[in-house]
Amino acid sequence: MKVLVIASGGDTPGMNRVIFNLYKKFKDNLFACKRGFSGLIDGEIYPASVFEPKKYKNAAGVCIKSARCPRFITDEGFKKGLKNAKKFDAVVILGGNGSAKGAKRLAENGVKTIFAPATIDNDIEGSEYSLGFHTAVKACCDAVYNVMPSMNAFDRACVFQVMGRRCDKIAKNVANAVGADALVASEEELNFQKIAKILNKNFKQETSSIIILRENILPVEKFISNLKTMTKGVEIKPFIVGHLQRGTKPSKVDIKKANQISKSILKAIKSNQKFAFTYFEEGCCKIK
Repeated sequence: MKVLVIASGGDTPGMNRVIFNLYKKFKDNLFACKRGFSGLIDGEIYPASVFEPKKYKNAAGVCIKSARCPRFITDEGFKKGLKNAKKFDAVVILGGNGSAKGAKRLAENGVKTIFAPATIDNDIEGSEYSLGFHTAVKACCDAVYNVMPSMNAFDRACVFQVMGRRCDKIAKNVANAVGADALVASEEELNFQKIAKILNKNFKQETSSIIILRENILPVEKFISNLKTMTKGVEIKPFIVGHLQRGTKPSKVDIKKANQISKSILKAIKSNQKFAFTYFEEGCCKIK
C-alpha cells in the first residue's frame, strides 16, 4: 500500500510526530508532498525518508514543509493535484479548515482521503481538540511569565498579542491561565475606557497589568495608542507572541495527542471509508 502525507496551511507542533508514526508503519511506502497542496499540484512528491522524519519526530514545525495554496481552489490546480493524488492508495492530510475542504473534495473525486485536525487555533468544526493547541497556549503563558518580571520592575502594563486568527480559544485560555487583568478576544470586548480604568487603578497601586489581545482585532500599536489617551502616566509595552506559538517544541500533551491521532489515521487507512475525518472527543480520538 502506497500512502501519501500532506501538511497544509499553518504548521503546528505535533505534525512531525504524526509523520514519524506513519513512517514507522509504512517505511518506503510512505511518500510526502513538499509544501502541501502546492507540492501535490507540481508533483513535488518524494519518499518520506528524504525528509528524515525520525530526526524531527519531537520538533515543532513540519519536516515535509507546508504552504497555503490558492491554486488548489481553481479547477486547473485541482485537476493537476487530483491526478497525482490518484497514484496513491490513501492520502493523509494534516491541517485546518481549508485543508479539510480540500481533503473532502479529493474524496468526492475518487481518492481515499483521511483528514486530521492540526492547527493551533483549535477551530475545527466537529472536533473538540486540534493538534498543537496546548503547545500554543503554553508558549503564550511562558512568554507572559518571562516578560512580566521586567514589567513589574517599572509598574508597566504589557499588551500580549496572541494568535488565533478569528477564533478566541487561545486568547481566553491564556488569559485564564495567567490571571490577566484584561482580555480582548473579540471586537465586542474592545472597551478602551474599561481597560484604561483597570490600568490606572493598578498603576496607582504600584502594580503592573497584563492585557491579552487576540490578533486580527486591532494592530497592537494602535491598540496601545488609543489606551494611552485614557491613562495617566502608565507606560504600556507591546509583546507579539507570534510564531513562538508555532515554533515551540510540542508539549507532552500534544505528543500524546499526536500518537492518538496517528492510531486513528492507521485505522482509517485500513477501513473501507472513502473519506475519514479523525477528530477528538472526550479525551480520545475517533473516526467518522
